[in-house]
Amino acid sequence: MPDDDIVIRVRSLRTQFGAQVVHDGLDLDVKRGEVIGVVGGSGTGKSVLLRTIIGLNEPAAGDIDVLGVNVAALPENERRALQSRYGVLFQNGALFSSLTVAENVQVPMREHLDMPQTLMDELAALKIAMVGLPPDSCVKFPSELSGGMRKRAGLARALSIDPEILFLDEPTAGLDPIGAAAFDHLIRDLQQSLGLTVFMVTHDLDSLAAICDRIAVLVDKKIRTGTMEEHMRDDHPWIHEYFHGPRARVALGAG
Repeated sequence: MPDDDIVIRVRSLRTQFGAQVVHDGLDLDVKRGEVIGVVGGSGTGKSVLLRTIIGLNEPAAGDIDVLGVNVAALPENERRALQSRYGVLFQNGALFSSLTVAENVQVPMREHLDMPQTLMDELAALKIAMVGLPPDSCVKFPSELSGGMRKRAGLARALSIDPEILFLDEPTAGLDPIGAAAFDHLIRDLQQSLGLTVFMVTHDLDSLAAICDRIAVLVDKKIRTGTMEEHMRDDHPWIHEYFHGPRARVALGAG
């Protein structure tokens, strides 16, 4: 596979906290323009992997390249420049409670861009509309929004400065099935219209079936990537249970 088709390349990653080793010898390639879902059992380090790739956790060993750049080797100013090329939606939205939705969306603009307030206001309104929130959401505070609306506001902020990669940490957690399905379709529509690469940590089989091109499964401190069909044929005990258990049969439409 040509190097320019890979936007995230992880090699021999080891992450640990004290004596606890979370990942050991983990390799992963994420292709440009794909939606990849990351799943695994409790304690396998799904969110840890995301946070390590975006530079919030220091790996104990291994290499991580994002958009062709070795993250660990970057000086601070270049790391900030790289961070401007991806957006992140954390599980709880991570909105600033003292800022309006529009002001939250403008936070990355203020950090990475130099533009007049009027233009930031226009861009924030555009991003807020893009994620399906009504115009009056701009002046509301996070506490005035439903859980689903807060997720969308967080997504608008993640898209604030037109990222190339979108990182999502459990984007449908806490949503009812109808809201979760609507959010899945929103992510897929945005990915296709904006040409995004999406790295999505999830536990939701419906999301995997609806929008993911490939699935990366964390097992035995490493990762196995493949399509849904390929994982369905995997005889690893956890993978087999995950993709063939009762919830899987409902999500995947089996009898």
